[in-house]
Amino acid sequence: MSIPKPAAPAKLVVGLFTSRKDLFEAIAKDVTTQFGPLDVVSPWFVFDQTTYYHKEMGSPLYRRLLVFKTLIDQKALADIKCATNAVETRYTHDNRRKVNLDPGYLLSERFVLATGKNFAHRIYLDRGIYADLTLVYQKGGFKCLPWTYPDYAHVDLRHFLELIRKKYSFDMQGNANA
Repeated sequence: MSIPKPAAPAKLVVGLFTSRKDLFEAIAKDVTTQFGPLDVVSPWFVFDQTTYYHKEMGSPLYRRLLVFKTLIDQKALADIKCATNAVETRYTHDNRRKVNLDPGYLLSERFVLATGKNFAHRIYLDRGIYADLTLVYQKGGFKCLPWTYPDYAHVDLRHFLELIRKKYSFDMQGNANA
């Protein structure tokens, strides 16, 4: 019989993509006001794996990951996604978003994103939000799954998340000593 235990706290990561790098400071202020200070911010990655968003957002598109200092309760992910949707709405003009925010969390064994879109591999959380198992950590690195978004499958982005995983392990050691 398995004995239920509390879930480990997770490292909050918000993926941001936009064609407007000049909006980054304002958006970072919006999300840090809600979720606390940033721990690490990735470099800009060129988001050229799809043209799906070009009509709405323009091109070229760039992705950046914002990693937060404060660890979160995993069950907060649905509320966090609703909050980032509200930020996206503030940066929408004529029904065209200027930014897309993808909140998720990182644990030692996986990286999970939140989405409002149901699919076979997604698990319902709450408030119309699903958890998307995006990457799994195996044999020393984050591995893609058949449904992993192409930008999250990119080796540079996965390498960055592996560095964040080391930081998360360090944070968890501090939690255990608190």
